[in-house]
Amino acid sequence: MKRLVIGLLAHVDSGKTTLAEGLLYRAGVLRKLGRVDHKDAFLDTDAQERARGITIFSKQAVLTLPAQDGTEETTLTLLDTPGHVDFSAEAERALQVLDYAVLVISGTDGVQAHTETLWKLLARYRVPTFIFVNKMDLPGADAAVRLRELRGRFGDGCVNFTAAPDPEALALCSEPLMEEVLANGTPGRETLLMAIARRQVFPCFFGAALRLDGLDALLHGLQTLTRMPPAWGEFGARVFKVSEDAGTRLSWLKVTGGVLHVKDTLPNGEKADTLRLYSGGKFRLVSECLPGTVVAVTGPANTRPGQGLGAEADAGAPLLEPVLNYRVDCPDADPHTVLKALQTLEDEDPQLHVAWRADLAEVHVQLMGEVQLEILQNILQERFKLAVTFSEGGILYKETLTAAVEGIGHYEPLRHYAEVHLLLEPGPRGSGVQLLEPWYEFTLTLPADCLGRAMADVQRMCGSFEPPVTLGDAVTLTGRLPVATARGYAREIAAYTHGLGRWAVLPAGYDACHNAEEVLADFSYDPDADVGNPADSVFCSHGAGYLVRWDEVPAKAHVDSGLSRRLDGPAGADTDAEEADEEAQQRAAGDL
Repeated sequence: MKRLVIGLLAHVDSGKTTLAEGLLYRAGVLRKLGRVDHKDAFLDTDAQERARGITIFSKQAVLTLPAQDGTEETTLTLLDTPGHVDFSAEAERALQVLDYAVLVISGTDGVQAHTETLWKLLARYRVPTFIFVNKMDLPGADAAVRLRELRGRFGDGCVNFTAAPDPEALALCSEPLMEEVLANGTPGRETLLMAIARRQVFPCFFGAALRLDGLDALLHGLQTLTRMPPAWGEFGARVFKVSEDAGTRLSWLKVTGGVLHVKDTLPNGEKADTLRLYSGGKFRLVSECLPGTVVAVTGPANTRPGQGLGAEADAGAPLLEPVLNYRVDCPDADPHTVLKALQTLEDEDPQLHVAWRADLAEVHVQLMGEVQLEILQNILQERFKLAVTFSEGGILYKETLTAAVEGIGHYEPLRHYAEVHLLLEPGPRGSGVQLLEPWYEFTLTLPADCLGRAMADVQRMCGSFEPPVTLGDAVTLTGRLPVATARGYAREIAAYTHGLGRWAVLPAGYDACHNAEEVLADFSYDPDADVGNPADSVFCSHGAGYLVRWDEVPAKAHVDSGLSRRLDGPAGADTDAEEADEEAQQRAAGDL
């Protein structure tokens, strides 16, 4: 049996959950179709999801496809991921365990802002991807237009598989495909499967999930155009999610090698008490899990999202991170009670970055946006009975180097001597650690007569934009602007466009701060009071460490690195610096 984990990803309101509902129905898992707008979709198990009509937490469902066309019986675990940008960190965590993905695109809206981000994430995690263009039954949906857009945005690998794919289009995707098309007129099956697995071909299907149109072709493609990746020889698994169900902590993991039995001791030393195979809101207990299976394990208390077990390595640092900082206020509860509740939630979502400010007796969290804030507020009320509010905290600013600097540490225990001079120099923007101001990439679609106001607003907010694109009576403006100036602008758009404007933003990393002096003044930053990021050095003498203020370090250092002369002195000063270093070392040795 072939076992695959398939992720469903989309920009919000593209019909992703409706597609999942239809696939489960056509596979025989569901006897009756639910609908998002009827609040009875199979995978919308959370009350807040049903109330808002969006996916907030990743969910799974399992379906089995009988053997056909020479392929073996296939079990698919569908992971329905959030489409709203505020919950994109949850979607990114699911990408760590996917064998393949289905990227859902609206046939009327096409590639949207968050679609681009999802595509970058899929490329980063090297996930082979199918594309399903949905809502093709609506006015304005044109398959030829959408396919040209896909090929223009994502490359020539996007090929229409709704019917038999065009061999000439496949020949452009890889040299092996071209060779077989030229020799035989059509590529071989194994060569095609290899090209899809290597992200050289992205099979595209067109349909309407609500009407079940095109779903059988997609299911057939997921069975016949995929292959099960090789498994580790020994046990391996990747934890991608931690959640709570009726007070029980669940560690969600994908088995990637060996077999996981109930009551097994995991490589981290904890025991798998039970193995739950979920489908929607219900689960069944199983005695073992084979590679390619996603299972929720009870028992472990110290697992974390991204953790590798056994042969599986830990996942890398996530690409997406929140940039908005909020203070948590709860007048009816002790701050430490609130802190403990939030730390429990941080265990499930590490991107909350819960922080305790001891100097202010305050709890701070980092969030992606206002919708996530409202959801977090409801979770704290329903799960922990805490009525909290959030004060709009500051933007998460960072610092970066603009010139070479030197850090010094001195180590002098009994009968030993060492001194370290660490040189830090600025690199090209975006090449490494960035400490600066967060920026957004924005897409604004609005009536043409509102364009002048929008362009003036972007300039006022210290942003920049590309030439506007006109489509009928509407115009689309794209560009970049600081997160700090964009806060609350969605409400302004709704007002001056009378509800006709559409505003979407995506994190675009960090860039130079547009008002650095003002920010520093507002913070009243005191480096001596910043105990979390000290500027001082630690020296060690006779076995004891002591702190040396940053402005006293050069005078207390025993070795002159010559850095200032190298940076500021005339050519040929290196020799003098080396001689000075040697003399300083001799003096230091004499002191011992």
